[in-house]
Amino acid sequence: MGAQEKHTDDLKIIRKIMEESSRFLSLSGLSGVFIGLYALIGAIVCRFIILNESSKGDYSLFSAEISLNNKILALAFFVLIMIISLATAYLLALKKSRSKNQKIWSPVTRQLLVNLFVPLAAGAVFIIILLVNNNPEYIGASMLIFYGLALFNAGKYTFGEVQYLGGIEIIFGLLAASFTQLSLIFWLLGFSALHILYGLILYQKYR
Repeated sequence: MGAQEKHTDDLKIIRKIMEESSRFLSLSGLSGVFIGLYALIGAIVCRFIILNESSKGDYSLFSAEISLNNKILALAFFVLIMIISLATAYLLALKKSRSKNQKIWSPVTRQLLVNLFVPLAAGAVFIIILLVNNNPEYIGASMLIFYGLALFNAGKYTFGEVQYLGGIEIIFGLLAASFTQLSLIFWLLGFSALHILYGLILYQKYR
């Protein structure tokens, strides 16, 4: 091996070490696929079973005609879906990190979680405000926008594709806010179809 080749290999090793120390690389693409499937199931159950009170025949996720009790029940179900999604993402990340002999908890992991959960917490409070003020038609859009902001914010600590995913989620959220009668469609595109597509791409690229 020549000196030039050895120098190139050394640079690759240094770059890899720096990348692993500054980014969370244990994220599994399969978690995106599972989250997309959970979202699909959650939307079907909430919209057509829990919230099936609307007489408009539109494709909104939430409607002002729905009773307050059912709105609260639906939000609680969405929270359950989110908890299951986070648990799945954690377990798959843990499995991936162990297979590569990497630590899952590090200063980078903490930074990622802080940047992820601050927008999510703000979004949760905003959705409660919408519910209290009887503006449920914007709840679906708010979920997409704040979730997109969370992904975009946390994306700089993991794979770059996460920021792209967050940006597209924000766009779908803005469309859902502009066309509230189609918010269910945009919600499904953002939380289900996009997650499954992103998960498959990430899995093929970084497995």
